[in-house]
Amino acid sequence: MRFLTGITTTGTPHLGNYVGSIRPSVAASRRPDVQSFYFLADYHALIKCDEPARIQHSTLEIAASWLAAGLDSERVVFYRQSDIPEIPELTWLLTCVTGKGVLNRAHAYKASVDKNEAADNDPDADVTAGLFMYPVLMGADILMFRAHKVPVGRDQIQHIEMARDMALRFNHLYGEHLVLPEAVVEASVALLPGLDGRKMSKSYDNTVPLFTPREQLRKLIAGIVTDSRAPGVAKACEGSALFQIYQAFATDTETARLRQAYSDGIGWGEAKQLVFERIDEEIAPMRQRYHELLARPREIEALLRDGAAKARAIATPFMAELRHAVGLRDLGSTMVKSAKPQNAKAAAPAFKQYREKDGGFYFKLLDGDARLLLQSRGFELPKDAAVAIALLRNEGVSALTGLRDKVDIASGVSNGEIDAALKFFASHGSM
Repeated sequence: MRFLTGITTTGTPHLGNYVGSIRPSVAASRRPDVQSFYFLADYHALIKCDEPARIQHSTLEIAASWLAAGLDSERVVFYRQSDIPEIPELTWLLTCVTGKGVLNRAHAYKASVDKNEAADNDPDADVTAGLFMYPVLMGADILMFRAHKVPVGRDQIQHIEMARDMALRFNHLYGEHLVLPEAVVEASVALLPGLDGRKMSKSYDNTVPLFTPREQLRKLIAGIVTDSRAPGVAKACEGSALFQIYQAFATDTETARLRQAYSDGIGWGEAKQLVFERIDEEIAPMRQRYHELLARPREIEALLRDGAAKARAIATPFMAELRHAVGLRDLGSTMVKSAKPQNAKAAAPAFKQYREKDGGFYFKLLDGDARLLLQSRGFELPKDAAVAIALLRNEGVSALTGLRDKVDIASGVSNGEIDAALKFFASHGSM
């Protein structure tokens, strides 16, 4: 089983990164039944940042953070994305099988378009091709190493689904080469609030840097927003950023004690001191190791180069396989008419259901070539989307009349093509 995790090299890691990604990933890397791949996504960083020194320094900081937190580079494949030239090559192969309509629906691109339209600007103002193509590069990151599982936050599930679509399309055209990845969303992983109570995020400027000096950590914790309830007055744990941060670091027993202290009316100053001490207890040993690593950047560079060698030992022969599959071959080799076996079974049409950031529930109908035929608009409830799919499966094209306000036909698609796809479901029951 292969797990893969990427870390974009912009900014300095904070406590939210540690609790939500670094700590659980390091724990998972120690499982004997898992082969883990961890990479520094510096190509992705270029989409967000045009400051070379910042990217370089962030790469150093993030690598040092993971190593200080206990990532063992001997047990895992730990590498820098830009050290693997096969990744951008695979990106191009995937670009050639990915529909533009699929990329139009990517969250980051849609958010930029929506922002521009709200400001009455050109929809694509300041949108780079890098931002638009981000999901394809992410797909190449995953598919290059045939990852089975990709731990992600809920906001990244769409990118894993897109990688699956790319793999399906590629495999349909050129044979079964790419593994279809699955998103792993850990419900138990904490989402840490920041100093102002909102999600801890650099974009909100409310973070606590992971390895900030001890006294600065104390000062930042002291600045966490609380209410005006005085000492001796019972306080609520629910909605308390201070309590949630403590809970992310404490044992169940310690958390229960603080819950009781809240009920007994602990003062905010005392509570903040408890939170500071508990965080520092866990972070202090790593902080020392982190600063030792920062002082020896050549050591980190050597580890990343060793990781790149391990990664390329997998990527180089696999890329040769993919190049041959698509026809980029030695002209002296035996000519092959098609990569697909003559008796290959045609891929079946499929409905894909998913949820977008706007909270709506959507579905799309793809034909056997993974080409988009129908795209729904947002449904308020998942059962409403399921009812619409059932209508299409049972009634075929005629159901579109009653769904005209909820389902759109993709550009260039005929009713005959939709009818052919829906007849497949009628002849195969409810599959």
